[in-house]
Amino acid sequence: MPDYDLLVRGAEPFGFVAVVDEKFVAVAAEGEGSAALEIDGRGLEILPGVIDAHVHFNEPGRTDWEGLETGSQACAAGGTTTFFDMPLNAHPPTVNAEAFDEKRALAEAKSVVDFALWGGLVPGNLDDLEPLRDRGVIGFKAFMSNSGIEDFSNVDLKTLWAGMKKSAALGLPVAVHAEIDHPELKHGSTIRDYLASRPISMELEAIGAALDIAGETGCALHIVHVSSAEGIELIAQAKANGLDVTCETCPHYFTLTDADVERIGALAKCAPPIRNAAERAALLAKVRAGLVDTIGSDHSPSPMAMKQDADFYKVWGGIAGCQHLLALALNARLTPTECAAMLSGNVAKRFGIAGQKGRIAVGLDADFVLVNRSGVTRVETEGLRYRHQVTPYAGMQLQGRVEKVVVRGMVGGGQGRLVKRDCPS
Repeated sequence: MPDYDLLVRGAEPFGFVAVVDEKFVAVAAEGEGSAALEIDGRGLEILPGVIDAHVHFNEPGRTDWEGLETGSQACAAGGTTTFFDMPLNAHPPTVNAEAFDEKRALAEAKSVVDFALWGGLVPGNLDDLEPLRDRGVIGFKAFMSNSGIEDFSNVDLKTLWAGMKKSAALGLPVAVHAEIDHPELKHGSTIRDYLASRPISMELEAIGAALDIAGETGCALHIVHVSSAEGIELIAQAKANGLDVTCETCPHYFTLTDADVERIGALAKCAPPIRNAAERAALLAKVRAGLVDTIGSDHSPSPMAMKQDADFYKVWGGIAGCQHLLALALNARLTPTECAAMLSGNVAKRFGIAGQKGRIAVGLDADFVLVNRSGVTRVETEGLRYRHQVTPYAGMQLQGRVEKVVVRGMVGGGQGRLVKRDCPS
């Protein structure tokens, strides 16, 4: 009888990784034994499974946009073994216990990787936050600007203060979309008009306000999709001063530029918008300096009909990218240590699941990815697992290739399950 369910030999930096009953049971330079399934990892790196803390799979209600089945399949294809689904874009949004229960049931039936669910912080749902906490939300998400979704309203600063105060009492972090709307900046209808209407100053204004409220309320704050080096620096300074704050950026900000948006068009529209080449370089320098805590895809697709309008303001803003989150990080020449931290370990620590996921260590869920640094990933639309086979990365050749993905010991994924925060010790 085999000693293990699954065994990986020869991968760097662990030459002997063994799995029994969905958990790592041996992680060493070398070892002995046999397994029901053995994988030759020679010439490959073994990394913790990616935890993408920022996806919009839009189910229930808008599965014509994406869906938990196709979205999770895209995750599994690209190295993501756990995703955190955002509360908006689904209809109803996840702003109360009933909506949570509905989404959880759908995800358990359809997802091929593990998942956690964000709860929403919107005007009027303060009394829903505790029931959502009790159901197992990973945290609460709020928009400081118009979300674009009618049934997920943005918060003003007073509402954000009250929500963060309640969240602090509940022991959960709040994630914010940090932009302050300035309608007076909106002019014209072109791509360049849109980019100019959401300058970095809007992001910095919102980050500053959110940091102030976090300091006043004692709430753990996570600022998502930071697009500028100045924003990263502002957060780093607050953290150095003792504030419980972390930040995320996304591959599109360190891969694409405003010139790419003009070339690609609607498939590269997002908010905050993609910046110029100098800003891209400055942001990537902050990533490499260790000032960015997590990297998420902010996967937010839509039907192509919503991407077609002569007025660029009316085009749906959202980038399809969860399938290539890890590949884009590899392409940016992030080291194995950096990838393991920003795509896995730091995410698990920040959101309270480090006792289950985020590292290749004995006792944790056997989530891992085998990657070939010298391989090449060609982003081809026919290979996309999304409901709509489009992405702004189509046609790119990325340095690095995902060779194999394992979710709790299951190659390619299996039956996804809800991940809740670790119980206090």
